[in-house]
Amino acid sequence: MSTDHNSKPVFSCEFFPPRTDVGMEKLIATQQQLQNTISPAFFSVTFGAGGTTRDRTLETVRQLRSDESSIIAPHISCIGSSKQQLEELLNQYMALGINRLVTLRGDMPEGVEQVNELNHANELVAFVREKTGDHFYIEVAAYPEYHPESASPNADFEHFLNKARAGADSAITQYFYNIDAYTRFVEKCEQAQLDIPIVPGIMPIINYANLIRFSDNCGAEIPRWIRLQLAAYENDPDSLRDFGTDVVARLCQQLLEAGAPGLHFYTLNQSEAILKIWDRL
Repeated sequence: MSTDHNSKPVFSCEFFPPRTDVGMEKLIATQQQLQNTISPAFFSVTFGAGGTTRDRTLETVRQLRSDESSIIAPHISCIGSSKQQLEELLNQYMALGINRLVTLRGDMPEGVEQVNELNHANELVAFVREKTGDHFYIEVAAYPEYHPESASPNADFEHFLNKARAGADSAITQYFYNIDAYTRFVEKCEQAQLDIPIVPGIMPIINYANLIRFSDNCGAEIPRWIRLQLAAYENDPDSLRDFGTDVVARLCQQLLEAGAPGLHFYTLNQSEAILKIWDRL
């Protein structure tokens, strides 16, 4: 596998917009801890289903930008946003000095029918390029274990190629615990002559019930041996977290040894689990 576009791996972290002022204060403290220890290349900020956190995402970006040592990459989504709203948002981000985006189709809010001017991530990537040229470094999402809504593995991979070729600079994967899914996905990209970094998304294991729910919703497979051990530790949170740190740190090490261009940590707005994994690396 040949994914090494830089000799030095690039590390990054993801946050979601807090709902309260107290949550924002905690997030800023988390940002500072991670900045001081890991010094991530950037922090990304997620965007809720159907544009439900559009304003909170923008405000979170503003708050996190106050630490001038941090680069912030907002998520933007075409579901729930008109072209005019998207263009206004891009202009606001450019005015803030933002030059990096994570560009996604986004999730439909449950029980809500929406008519969208842009319906797929490749259309959104093309729209951003049309309106802003090369101002933004654009990340797109990759699904080594296939998107849960995909018609077939081949159709899913074609969707990925479409959005990557629309103007993406790199991709961040959905989290996974089976390294073969990632290495096979990268090999398929090489066979398709797609030469952009494919950065693995890394999900710490903190809470059994939450992880099972997340994974069932997004189509990420938890290998049986991990699932059974987590179930055994369900009422022993310290042992569960120690086991989770071992599993995820080993996965990270294997990925870096296999040539992954970096790691993108899904922090869940907490630093402790990420810093424990970092210590092992």
